[in-house]
Parts: sequence; structure tokens; C-alpha cells
Amino acid sequence: MNPFEKNIISIYGDKGKTWLANLPMQVQQIAALWELDRLHPFNNLSYNYVLDGYQRDKPIVLKLGLDELSLSKESKALKAFADYGAVAVLDHTNDALLLQRAVPGSLLKKHFPKDSQSAIKIACDVTKKLHQAPLPKTNDFPHVKDWLKTLDKEWNIPRFHLEKARTLKNTLLEAQGAQILLHGDLHQDNILLDGKDWLVIDPKGVIGSPINEIWAFVEDPETDLIFISKYFDFDPGDVIKWYYVHLVLAACWQVEDRLDPTLFLNLAGSVISMTEK
Repeated sequence: MNPFEKNIISIYGDKGKTWLANLPMQVQQIAALWELDRLHPFNNLSYNYVLDGYQRDKPIVLKLGLDELSLSKESKALKAFADYGAVAVLDHTNDALLLQRAVPGSLLKKHFPKDSQSAIKIACDVTKKLHQAPLPKTNDFPHVKDWLKTLDKEWNIPRFHLEKARTLKNTLLEAQGAQILLHGDLHQDNILLDGKDWLVIDPKGVIGSPINEIWAFVEDPETDLIFISKYFDFDPGDVIKWYYVHLVLAACWQVEDRLDPTLFLNLAGSVISMTEK
């Protein structure tokens, strides 16, 4: 069983097993509906079944998932970010998205294996452009404060992390500034090269202050957090504190999905002393 199948079964149980068994037929039906061919699944699948291919010789990505609400919100977020650096939505059903494929599609994280400074600069540039998108007049996107309510529950992670994150998020939320539409999961594997430009994929869609966006694309906290603070003219202390809060939140989500939170907890542990400064 590959990691993708393990994730699906871990989260969805028997429903996930049935969905996985029916995937080949589902792909075949959608390919006929949207005139798709040369479909091949990506190697690094996590929670959705994603394939590249062609629609009448146009490069496309087909994304299928069990979480129909998540796919619907992704589609709405991508449309809201249209013309601001996101891939285009070509078509959709309740459980499938047909998307523009970035070509060559190099991941930002792997494009600069020996030049992390260039990668973090591009991530900041992409974020700045994305955040110019106007808030949709009508939307059902959650607010970041709704996400952060997860921290108020009890989770099987070290107690001191939960208590620290709760204290910080309550203080930080009181000082929130302008509210915009955020990507919500803008790590460097969600920023892809398209020609000479960079496009984002897989937005969650969440309302909040711009400072909530930056945590996900940090690769080296010691240098990246300083660069980000200067680039956006954010208070360095707030950047570090928000980074820590989102790491603990991500760890809680991992536990909720019965997945391993170790990566996020280790990162949180590495910066917790910096939140005191």
C-alpha cells in the first residue's frame, strides 16, 4: 500500500477503500465527459488523486477527491485568484476539478536546490501578487480565527505547545490588521513554474491578515523569517509568533487526521525560544 492509499484509508476508513477501488472507473468516465487523454497520476499524491494529461492537446491537471466541500472551496479560491497568479479552473463537478497545467511545472522547492534565498524571494513575490486579489463580494470562506479554534481543543501533543499557542493566538488575533483572501497552504510545493512566471495551486481559501500566509513557505526558519519580515515590513516578533502558532495548529490537524505530527512539532520546538524575544 502506497502513502496515498494509507492516507485515504486512515482518514476515511471503509469509505476510502471503496473510493480507491472505484477510482479507475471514475477516471474513465470523467475522461470521456471532458475529452481527456494521456492521463497519468502524479507520483507525490497525498489526499487527492491528481493526474496530468491533455484536453484536445491542451495540458491539463485532473484532480479528484473524497472531500467535495474542500474541492468546491478550492475551485472558488482559484477563481477569486484568477489573474493574480493562480492556475485557471477549466471545469468542475462535485468531486473533480479540471485545471490549467503549469508547464514545465517545476516546483519552487526543487528549482533552487542550492539557492534558498532566491526561492524565498520568489515565494514572497508570488504572495504579494496573490494578495492583490479583491475579496469576493459573496463568499463562504472560513476566517483564520475559525481555523485557530482547533487549538482550544485537547490533542495528543505536548501540553506546553498547546498552551503556548493558545496564549499567542489570542494576543495576535486582537492586533490583526487588514483582512484579505489568503491561499492558506502556500508551501513551496504549491508554487510551480509556468513559462517564465510562477503560479500557485491547491488553495484552501481563508480570510485573514496577510501575515498568516507566510508560515507555510518557510524552509529555514532562522534565515527565512528574517527575510520575510523585511520584505513585507512585518514586525519580526509577530512573524515568529504566527509561524509558531501555525506549526502547532498543523500538528493538531495531523493528529485529527490520524497522521504523524512530528515534523511540525520539531519545527515548533526549534523556534519556541524565539517567541520570547
